[in-house]
Amino acid sequence: MSVAIITPYFQEDRGTLERCLASVRAQTVPCTHWLVADGHAQPWLDEAAVRHLKLDRAHGDFGNTPRAVGGILAASEGFDAIAFLDADNWLDPGHVEACITTAAAAAAQGEEADYIVARRRLVRDDGSVLPVQTDDDRDGSHVDTNCYFLLPGAFHTLGQWGVMPKPLSIVGDRVYLASLRRQGLRTATCAQATVNYLCTWANVFRNLGETPPPYAKSSIDTAPLAAWWQGLDARDRELVDRLAQAPIQIGTSA
Repeated sequence: MSVAIITPYFQEDRGTLERCLASVRAQTVPCTHWLVADGHAQPWLDEAAVRHLKLDRAHGDFGNTPRAVGGILAASEGFDAIAFLDADNWLDPGHVEACITTAAAAAAQGEEADYIVARRRLVRDDGSVLPVQTDDDRDGSHVDTNCYFLLPGAFHTLGQWGVMPKPLSIVGDRVYLASLRRQGLRTATCAQATVNYLCTWANVFRNLGETPPPYAKSSIDTAPLAAWWQGLDARDRELVDRLAQAPIQIGTSA
């Protein structure tokens, strides 16, 4: 199986990017790693044994546009599976193998999947694991972008990352999941966590009695999203629904 892993990047430092790249190189199943610069290309990546795509400007949508561009190109070039990995996160060596094994097990039971859901753990920058799991990770109501492993039955959805209205990009992974479910795509979930998600939410550290690190940030402010939605007329909301391919609820999210 030929696997493409798509990493949008913006202005991350070299050390952060090298950690991401190293985790893909270490996969027990060989992969092609695509780095898509969102307006701030780093020339050293031209020599890093990756596919390096350079968009000429930043798009301000949490990586959605470069994610769509990289994914569609990979599908066009005939890859069998496409996964996403944000630049500040990294994978266990067995991540891709676990996703392929999960897909094979589902197919053996007559339930061939259109996409696989990997599991994540929240980690600190030094790689240590935070002793916490979010409620929506636990109950499956949320799938982080880094946890999607798309098979051909879901390739037609790749463009949705790029065409969903920009105000929705703040909750883009939730909109995308709602779209997959609305379309009735079939899925299977890996048993073990293989995605290392750098936790940047200050409240998580505070709840654990820790001082938030310098890279931590406040919780997402959905007030601008709510104001945008409430300002749309019926026709605009119809177009949003069409572009997002998901039922958007008034106020905050998919």
